[in-house]
Amino acid sequence: METLEIYLPLIMAAALGLLLFSGYPVALVLSGVGIGFAMIGISLDLMSLMEMYNIPARAYGMIGENLIYPAVPMLIFMGILLERSQIARELLGCLQVIMRRAPANLAIATAVIGLILAPAAGLVGASVATIGLIALPTMLQRGYRPSFASGTVASAGTLGIIFPPAIMLFFLADLLGIRIAVMFTVTIVPVGIIFSLMLAYFLIRAFVEPSIAPKAESLPRMTSAQLVLYILRSFAFPTALIVMILGSIITGIATPTQSGAVGAAGAVLLTVLNRSISLSMLADALRQTVKMTGMVFFVVIGASVFSYTFRSLGGDKLIFDLMEAAGLGAWGMLFLVLGIIFVLGFIIDWIEIALITLPIFLPILSGLDFGDAFGSREQMMAWIAVLIAINLQTSFLTPPFGFALFFLKGVSPPQINLSDIYKGAAPIVGLQLIALAMIIIIPNLALWLPY
Repeated sequence: METLEIYLPLIMAAALGLLLFSGYPVALVLSGVGIGFAMIGISLDLMSLMEMYNIPARAYGMIGENLIYPAVPMLIFMGILLERSQIARELLGCLQVIMRRAPANLAIATAVIGLILAPAAGLVGASVATIGLIALPTMLQRGYRPSFASGTVASAGTLGIIFPPAIMLFFLADLLGIRIAVMFTVTIVPVGIIFSLMLAYFLIRAFVEPSIAPKAESLPRMTSAQLVLYILRSFAFPTALIVMILGSIITGIATPTQSGAVGAAGAVLLTVLNRSISLSMLADALRQTVKMTGMVFFVVIGASVFSYTFRSLGGDKLIFDLMEAAGLGAWGMLFLVLGIIFVLGFIIDWIEIALITLPIFLPILSGLDFGDAFGSREQMMAWIAVLIAINLQTSFLTPPFGFALFFLKGVSPPQINLSDIYKGAAPIVGLQLIALAMIIIIPNLALWLPY
């Protein structure tokens, strides 16, 4: 019985891992496992019945009293509205016109769209599906090789989820105790490195093998005045909206909630300028926003129930003791945590991973000692947050289990099969591992920007 009491948190974690494959909603699984093992803990006198009254207060405190989370539904609304209003498709066409002389210009345009639109889409499935529906049919129609096209879309859809003002960064900042302005700043250069490696790959592949990404035979002819207006409406305004949100948070001009409100209002204004606004479209965007927001916060509540029970049963201390007993050192501990998170990225979305694992690993990560490599604890935690973000984004793309690859298959035309998607994603994964290694070896690549 004593052994059962000691290792009950590990049994709880194993039960969660098995039930995640049951097909039930993740939020229900999290809360169900949390409450079920709380009952077991109470029966074994490891918890008191009075502790159950703390669970509703904890769940409310995580959402109702958090100053960052209110920005989430507004950013989701912004992303959905930009997609529903055809602004994203216009943006793709505009980028094709701007880069018409560049090899693989449609692949480059898709990557740029990923940086602009995916941050507001929020979740991996939503961002990959959005970019896939916008860009993939056009790329195939232009004669792009299916593997090259699918790899481009998958990488574009996942890169944006770690680029400011991505919703993931709000959660990482809150869970790791980092200021949101710092979290935004430290991700800019790492994402820029990955983006630059991707562009170099697209250009080199298209130059060496032109048939992989044929150039457009004809693009719309415009006068100079028409071109300027087209670029302003289709490219400059959506880009300015994202820059305005990012800049206002980094500079401290506005809170995350205020910036999210500006983003939502700006998206409505863009649909007006685009002449695509209608009551039915707004109603549909609001319904989708409510649905996705409800799902996100339901997972937050479920994770709070699970983590409270796990901690009450001594799970965080058990994990800390087991990892400390392994004698891995600071670097070994860091790589072990990154490895666990990487594997979890094969089966569940980032929000579940962040809300389940980071509260457990936080005492371990906070206690790591890398000598005088960092000027403060916040710097170290910001660097670790960047590594976690890139690590997750890479796992979503890694064949054969990459989470994003299956979502892409779900929105792909019938002529694209999983082997095409795997072939297209594999080189991008290699580039991302190079970027991850660069940030690990040279932390100042992430930390050198002022904040």
